[in-house]
Amino acid sequence: MSEAVYPQSEVFHTEDMTISVGPQHPSTHGVLRFVVRTDGEVIGEAIPDVGYLHRSIEKIGEKCTYHGYVPYTDRADYLAAMFANQGFCMAAEKLAATEVTRRGEFCRVIACELNRIASHLISVGTFGQDIGAITPFLHALRERETINDLMEEICGARLTYNYIRIGGVGYDITQETCDKILTFLDHFDPIVDEYNRLLSYNKIYIERLANVAVITKEEAFQYNLVGPNLRASGIKWDIRRDIPYSVYPELDFEVPVGHGEKGTLGDCYDRYWVRMQELQESSKIVRQCLKMMPKGPAISKVPRKFKPPAGEVYVRVEAPRGDMGYYVVSDGSEYPYRVRIRTGSFTAMGIIDKLSRGIMVADLIALIASLDVDAPEIDR
Repeated sequence: MSEAVYPQSEVFHTEDMTISVGPQHPSTHGVLRFVVRTDGEVIGEAIPDVGYLHRSIEKIGEKCTYHGYVPYTDRADYLAAMFANQGFCMAAEKLAATEVTRRGEFCRVIACELNRIASHLISVGTFGQDIGAITPFLHALRERETINDLMEEICGARLTYNYIRIGGVGYDITQETCDKILTFLDHFDPIVDEYNRLLSYNKIYIERLANVAVITKEEAFQYNLVGPNLRASGIKWDIRRDIPYSVYPELDFEVPVGHGEKGTLGDCYDRYWVRMQELQESSKIVRQCLKMMPKGPAISKVPRKFKPPAGEVYVRVEAPRGDMGYYVVSDGSEYPYRVRIRTGSFTAMGIIDKLSRGIMVADLIALIASLDVDAPEIDR
């Protein structure tokens, strides 16, 4: 049978296809959308289309008192609300030169580091789920649920805490709760090794992540990455250590960085691995705080009508997704004149288009998961 011969005018032509990943796609972990141009399975570009979760949270800051705005900050990052509370309260305290009690500082660090563990558990658990491993996610949720129970004992809430207040914390951490936290950490530390056996050293998982979407040191600087995404490229920068705040200077902990653990420095696996190591470092920090916890009040006396003098401040905290900053302007009234929130997820979105070019559609899911972007941190 002879081959069919087509006239020159009937030669087939191909063109790129534009598809939408999100905002309902389960791997976007929230209402994120990426406009993806593909040539078959190969991505030509992936443009983030954000704004689906915009709630005017910064504008609301101008309409609430300083005390009244604290619960709204929980919504800046619902997976790590403690850090959003702390950043705003630290900015208000700096404006008014308000002292935080020493016990209050230790309570803050304990709550924040437990929240970091809970946030990272969601990150590494859903990372495995996005790649196709369901079981590790259920194991991560099991441990996170215990942390939620502890948070409920500390402040009465499991997700949006409203715990850190101007001058300290809303509720003291009782000795009974401290004992339960220590019991949890004794249980949790060996569990990290279980995760490594279950996920980190899994051959398929490694092959899906190693050498994928590599971010060099220079690119990490150019795109202003922060937190684990920056450290995974080999840059040892952590606000807790390099611009120290609270009682972190008194604590002993390491700053994990990427080393090309299973592939190239700064690849998807390194970004995952840094978070796994940070689970252990946060556990170490909480243990030290429980041991060093001083006696005394958990909050200083702060006027109900909090009116800091006119001025402006910028305060940074090391959140799970990196450097979270609050720029607050006071005009001398009990309402902030301006509140601006800087988040790690928003800066991470800028590099996705560059990294996506030339990779497969399935690898885009791994890339998004490795950056641990969070929709509320992007749309404010």
